[in-house]
Amino acid sequence: ELQERWQANQARKAFDEAIAAAKAKIKPIVKKREVDFTTAKGRTNYQYEDLAMIASEVDPILSEFGFSYRYRARQDGNKVSVTCVIAHREGHSEETTLTAVSDESGNKNSIQAIGSAVTYLQRYTLKLALGLAAAKDDDGNSIGGPEKITEQQAADLKKLAEEVGANLDQFKRYLRVQELNDLPASKYADAVAALNKKRQAK
Repeated sequence: ELQERWQANQARKAFDEAIAAAKAKIKPIVKKREVDFTTAKGRTNYQYEDLAMIASEVDPILSEFGFSYRYRARQDGNKVSVTCVIAHREGHSEETTLTAVSDESGNKNSIQAIGSAVTYLQRYTLKLALGLAAAKDDDGNSIGGPEKITEQQAADLKKLAEEVGANLDQFKRYLRVQELNDLPASKYADAVAALNKKRQAK
């Protein structure tokens, strides 16, 4: 048992040293994909980075320092959870999990709604796990103002806040909104991540 604990501690140290070295080489991800559409709420126009763009930047560097990553996903009703597992060649691994509702925006069918949410969560769990920064972080900002979260997403946030024991008024101040419905859609994943982090800390 002492030997196993020693090996696990050495593996964790190797992981920490390698991830720090890898992060030092990963540059901010430049957002080159563009969304541009018009609804009754006005025009939405913003740039973002997709999973393939992130992978093309980080995969060679992660491989150089002995890292690999994979995903696990599960569905509970209309909620989808994605876990990004980053493993090091010395044996230590760490996990980052985010949960969101299916993305039913646009004319997506049920399968597309799930797939869209999974892809979105894969992107954000990897970014969170690696502490990645974007060169231009304006997801969801539109000429007519930022696209807001849906009523269902606001309800899900409220329910999740209650489940983790968060004070709703304090949470809204943290998000800098008067009501949850005012939260920009681009900030939804961050809000969910904050609540999930509080859950894990309990």
